[in-house]
Amino acid sequence: MALNRDFIGRSFPPSEPYEVSRVKIREFADAIGDPNPIYRDREAAKAAGHPDVVAPPTFPIVVSLGNPGLADKDLGLNYAMVVHGEQRFEYTRPVRAGDVVTCTSTITEIRSIGNNEKMVVETDVKTVEGELICKTYNTIVERGA
Repeated sequence: MALNRDFIGRSFPPSEPYEVSRVKIREFADAIGDPNPIYRDREAAKAAGHPDVVAPPTFPIVVSLGNPGLADKDLGLNYAMVVHGEQRFEYTRPVRAGDVVTCTSTITEIRSIGNNEKMVVETDVKTVEGELICKTYNTIVERGA
């Protein structure tokens, strides 16, 4: 079934605040196999000019696609048929340990590609104080829609 085109342009309320911790950053770096010490060692991060450990560039995926609006039954997305199409990030600064962030997502595109549905979701990752850290662009493909 095709995704509901009425969702194009729809923004969802900000997510619940997520506290970025050194432990979560280290676990993510371990999961992706990146040994960079600025993801694990506060002194190494400080020597590189950061106030604390920083997260790998793809870390915001942890929080950016968790918006419950994407599970709205009226959208019609079948997660069992979803594959990850593309992902990119535009940063204003790195994500750091101690940041408390929220995500506001907007569906910017839905279109058919053969028997598949392509959906693009843009998400602003901001501190709870309102500072934009990065914008994520995620392309989701629902196979055989």
